[in-house]
Amino acid sequence: MSLVYSNTTTKAGIIQRIEQELGFTDAFISGNSTRLTQWTASINLALDNVLSIIFKADGRWQFDDSNHTDYPIITTNLVASQRDYAFTADENSNLILDIYRVLARSSTTTPYYDLKPVDVQGDNEFEIGGLADGLNNEGVPKTYDKTANGIFVDPIPSSTITSGLKIYINREGSYFTTSDTTKKPGFAGLYHEYLVLEPAYRYARAHRLDSQEALRRDLKELEQSMIQFYSRREKDERPYFTNERINYE
Repeated sequence: MSLVYSNTTTKAGIIQRIEQELGFTDAFISGNSTRLTQWTASINLALDNVLSIIFKADGRWQFDDSNHTDYPIITTNLVASQRDYAFTADENSNLILDIYRVLARSSTTTPYYDLKPVDVQGDNEFEIGGLADGLNNEGVPKTYDKTANGIFVDPIPSSTITSGLKIYINREGSYFTTSDTTKKPGFAGLYHEYLVLEPAYRYARAHRLDSQEALRRDLKELEQSMIQFYSRREKDERPYFTNERINYE
């Protein structure tokens, strides 16, 4: 069952489920602006935890919060004589958590191709090439290195190309605000209860409530189920067998 953020009529929203779980009176949270602000922050922290779990468990079907209005793909211009490109947020100001694929193209009419990832601090001199030798050779980018909040390409672009870089990312979730009502979490409805249990558990632990252990157990069970679900999502891909020999000794 999927949950909306708050529903004071049916009492079936995330806020109302927290009130019920902790034995609060009706509208204890939803009817008080200060408490609603505090619990909204707690629920958004729980959403961060959900995404962390999902990203670790995710298979070949990459997850993205379904409340985002676009896909987790960024395009930006390649700029002549510019090696580094900083990325802290996407076009809608969502914080970027990870960059896991970078493509480029040599002109606005040619297809994108993959850039090879290298590590300036770990790979050998042949692999990193101009990223560390200080020569700043220009041409068509072939490799990239991720450092801090940006990527560094090599060779340096010899010309400016509109939307010359395409980057696949993971990003933060679409957070709730105190004015939300019908908005639902952007992950599988089977696990929306996590946003009830996790904040409730933290409250119960902080206030030494008797229910904290039961909440902790329920939370761990839900986490394990979530991990299994998101690690097996690519059902349209068939497993295949290889000729690799198995040593049973």
